[in-house]
Amino acid sequence: TARAYKAAGVRWCVVGDENYGEGSSREHAALEPRHLGGRAIIVKSFARIHETNLKKQGLLPLTFANTADYDKIQPTDKISLLGLKDLAPGKQVDCEIKHKDGSVDRIKLNHSLNEQQITWFRAGSALNRMKEIASGNK
Repeated sequence: TARAYKAAGVRWCVVGDENYGEGSSREHAALEPRHLGGRAIIVKSFARIHETNLKKQGLLPLTFANTADYDKIQPTDKISLLGLKDLAPGKQVDCEIKHKDGSVDRIKLNHSLNEQQITWFRAGSALNRMKEIASGNK
């Protein structure tokens, strides 16, 4: 569970289907995964308002470049998001899926973050970024 991962210091992500976050545009729907140590939400598509709320909470909202890649992920897989230090607007994110049998799939993920939203992700949330700016850490 997410609580166990948080207690163990394990960063985790959610993998979802179409229109993820529909009906849950409240801030808490995005706040809870961040509070429990989540780093990314990987889906076929997002409900628009929810995607924005995830960005504000410092989570990385990602969509499959090829929606068929959704079927490559199994519950026991370990997911690595590669090259996040080079995250930039319009640049795809490389994802490595390590399966229980030892095989590995590599896929591409898309994001819609702009430069400012990337600073939110790096700071842990928009509010954390505002705190950095207020304290002189630009």
